[in-house]
Amino acid sequence: MDYEKELNKLKDNLERAKNLKYKAEARLEQLNNQQAEIIKELNSLGVDPEKLDEEIEKLTIEINELFQKANALLPKDILEEK
Repeated sequence: MDYEKELNKLKDNLERAKNLKYKAEARLEQLNNQQAEIIKELNSLGVDPEKLDEEIEKLTIEINELFQKANALLPKDILEEK
């Protein structure tokens, strides 16, 4: 067994692992910053981040109702092809 070759291989792998760790830590910090910004923006809009799913559902229902109202206001007799 070539111990020097194995030692160099271990050193290279350790260096690669360190680089991956640093990249992962940087990415994690970036994602945490993005999360903080999103939470800040949600709070400024008056939306509780914990109730985001409920807010999305509420807005979806409201949008659908508004589309239905808008369609109901269109004159059907004019739009129908003859």
